Amino acid sequence: MLQIVKHQWSNWSGFVTAQPRSMVRPDNQDDLSAIIRTAPGPIRMVGTGHSFTRLVQSEGTIVSLDNFQGLIAHDPQKLQATVGAGTKIGPMTKLLNDIGQALPNMGDIDTQAFGGALATSTHGSGATLGAYPTLLEAIQITDGRGAVREFNRTTNPDAINAVGASLGAFGAVTQVTIRNVASYRLRRRRWAEPVAGVLDRFHSIMTAQRSVEFFYIPFSGQAIMLTSEITDAPVTARPQDTDNEAVKTLRTLRNYLKRMPWLRKSLIGSAIGKLPPEDYVEAWLKVYASERNVKFNEMEYHLPIEEGPRALREIIALLETRFPEVYFPIEVRVVAPDEIWLSPFYKRPSCSIAIHHGAPEDPLPFFAAAEPIFRKYGGRPHWGKMHNLTAKELSAVYPRWNDAMAVRREMDPDNRFVSPYMARLFGVEQ
Repeated sequence: MLQIVKHQWSNWSGFVTAQPRSMVRPDNQDDLSAIIRTAPGPIRMVGTGHSFTRLVQSEGTIVSLDNFQGLIAHDPQKLQATVGAGTKIGPMTKLLNDIGQALPNMGDIDTQAFGGALATSTHGSGATLGAYPTLLEAIQITDGRGAVREFNRTTNPDAINAVGASLGAFGAVTQVTIRNVASYRLRRRRWAEPVAGVLDRFHSIMTAQRSVEFFYIPFSGQAIMLTSEITDAPVTARPQDTDNEAVKTLRTLRNYLKRMPWLRKSLIGSAIGKLPPEDYVEAWLKVYASERNVKFNEMEYHLPIEEGPRALREIIALLETRFPEVYFPIEVRVVAPDEIWLSPFYKRPSCSIAIHHGAPEDPLPFFAAAEPIFRKYGGRPHWGKMHNLTAKELSAVYPRWNDAMAVRREMDPDNRFVSPYMARLFGVEQ
C-alpha cells in the first residue's frame, strides 16, 4: 500500500482541509482490513473530494479506494453489474455502455467515486427516478474490525436500506452490484422562461416528463429549463458546453453592477430571454453531466415536493435583497421517494434546491441565512453539501434514524470510522 505521512488534503472547492497522520491507498482487501484494524484513527474514506461537508476530514487516517475500481462482473439478462466502489462515475458509464447497460439517471457531475455518490445519496432529477442508492442489489463492506460483510436485496433488503446511504460511517464499501437498464438515447431540450410562471405551475411542470430540472439565474427573473426524454431518434450533435463561460460572465456583472441591481437584472434578464433554445439527441452517458471548472461551495436541501415553490420564492428574495454578491445559479430538481433509511428522500417525493457561492468567497453568511428557510419547510440536507444540523435535528426528520444508528454501532462497535464531525452528526460520545 502507498502511505504518505502528514499529508495535506483538501476537498474540491478548497473549503475543507485536513492534515491526517497518514493517507493510504490499499492494494487489496487484506491491506484494507489491516488498515482498518491498526491504522491511527479515526478512519475516513475519500473519493475525489466532491463533498462540501467534513465527511473526509480526519487527523488520523484517510483511505483512498482508488485501487478498488472497474467492472467486476455483469449479468446481461438481469441488467446488473458489479463494480468496485472506487470507480469514478464517468469511466463507469463507459464500462456499462460497453456491455449494453446504463444508469437510469445521473447527476450533473460525473467525477465522483461511485462509492461516495452512494454514501451521500447523490441524485439526478425526475419525479419517478431515485437517487443512486436505489440501484443497489448487493453491497460489500469492510466493517470497523476489518471483517468483510456482504448484503443483498434478495435475502436481506432491510440491510441494504440500512447501509445504502452510509456517509462512510458503517464501514468501507468496496464493491456494489447495481440494477441498471438497457442503454438508451436521450433527447435533451433547454430553453428559458420566466421563473414566476414555473413556480406557479411547479408540480405539473416538474412531473410532466421523465426528467425535468431548472436553474434560476440570480437577478434575472428567468429559469433555464432542462428536460430529458428517452428516444429512438437518431443522434445529433450536442451543442458546445458554455456553462463555465456563462458563470464567469455572471461573476463579471456582479463585480461591476453589485450596487446597481436594477441594471444587473435588466442586462441579465434580457440576455437570458434571448438565449437560443437547445434540442439534441445523444447517448445517455453524453447528456447528463457537464464540466464544472468554476469552483464553488454548495448547500442543498430536499423538501417535500409541495413545499418547493414557497421555499424557492423565499430563497430568491433573500438572495436578491441581502446577498447581492451571489452570482451562481440556484439548481432545482425533483427526486422519487425511496426506502433507504438515511436517504433524504426516504418515503417522500422531494424537491431539491441547491444554492451555491463562488469559491474562495465566504459562503457561510448566505448559507446561514438560507438554512432556516429550508428547515421551516421540512428540509433534509444533502449529506455531501454544507449544513449545520446535528444528531438532535436530524433524528427528528428521519423516521428510521434510531434504527440506522443501531446498525452503525453494530458495524463499527469501536467507532473506528467516527471523526469529531461524524460524532457531532450522529450523536456519538467520544
